[in-house]
Amino acid sequence: MSIDPAVYARLREIADQLPKVPGIGKIEIADGEIVMMMSPVKRHELAVIRLAQQLNAQLPQTHPGYIAHGGADLEDVGLGRLRNPDLMVFPDAALDDDDPAFLPHEILLVVEIVSKSNPENDYHNKVHDYAAMGIPLYLLVDPRKGTGIVHDEPGYTRRKDFVFGDKITVGPWTLDTSVLRTYA
Repeated sequence: MSIDPAVYARLREIADQLPKVPGIGKIEIADGEIVMMMSPVKRHELAVIRLAQQLNAQLPQTHPGYIAHGGADLEDVGLGRLRNPDLMVFPDAALDDDDPAFLPHEILLVVEIVSKSNPENDYHNKVHDYAAMGIPLYLLVDPRKGTGIVHDEPGYTRRKDFVFGDKITVGPWTLDTSVLRTYA
């Protein structure tokens, strides 16, 4: 579902002006609403780092000039969506411009680490949004349960479930999930 471009522009303007509230980690726009999320816990960030390390070790062979990096915004104005994935794979040259967010066509993979406070967002809303944006791969990691899902194929018509400890294939990359930890 997309929203009126003028409404999205106004939401984006408001989101950009929101003061930095202590404890608020990210600001996203979805379904015509501004969504403020809590700062992630340390195990969440550890998962991001360990997955980024594995991807960055393989990217020179599979996609020279690409990096796995977190903390940046992903925006699809046509859909009226502003997301902030935990980790994305994109060309490092895309960092060298003045655009405030990445565009979906620049992204090969998004990774979301499921939060304790709002898991349905990662399991439902983001699956829909990233598929609609045309992102080829979506890796969902759930430290609450020690499980995850690889979404691929156009529209995420295929999903592969895994448990922590499995070696998984995500597109051209192999990831060792034994380095991931549950929230405890």
